Amino acid sequence: MRTVVEAEALAWMASNPAPPNPAVITSLPDVIEVPLAFEDWRLWFIRTAQTVIEWLPKDSVSIFYQSDIRHEGHWVDKGYLVMRAAEAANANVLWHVIVCRKPAGTLTQGRASYSHMIAVSRSPRPPKKPRADVLPDAGEMIWTRAMGVNAARAACAYLKEETDTKIVIDPFCGQGTVLAAANELGLDAIGVDLSAKRCRKARTLTL
Repeated sequence: MRTVVEAEALAWMASNPAPPNPAVITSLPDVIEVPLAFEDWRLWFIRTAQTVIEWLPKDSVSIFYQSDIRHEGHWVDKGYLVMRAAEAANANVLWHVIVCRKPAGTLTQGRASYSHMIAVSRSPRPPKKPRADVLPDAGEMIWTRAMGVNAARAACAYLKEETDTKIVIDPFCGQGTVLAAANELGLDAIGVDLSAKRCRKARTLTL
């Protein structure tokens, strides 16, 4: 099952309680995607990630996939922003994987050649088995700001293997990579996005 809703994520979460056995896999928008000044966006990012964590039941898992950026010549570490949100929500960091978006050694001027994939929960969840700290290839990106297919599959596989998750929610679903990866593994999925065009694509995407 896949449901895609055209809505603003925070408003949708405020109006809809989390379903039974949920988890979140999502990427919060960059500063260029949100109509806020940079410092206001940083605060919005932390508060939004905290809201996502706290919206789920205490024993559920939120997985954030975020790529660092440069802003006016300065490095913006989104992994740090996620950690700030987890601390504010009194949540545990379960694991932190570095996902290579480009081969190691690639020179970049804008977005980093790697992404952070960070899993948090307000309940301790010791891992059932060891997992790699580095994913060497994020996989195909369905669109320019998409989560890599390999990363989406790895996140969904963790939920399938180590949690009781039945439904994956992506409050900023874009064109639906996370939703399609969840469906591949037999998990239901809910996506939310402000863009009607992206919602249409997310309803039908297959990997």
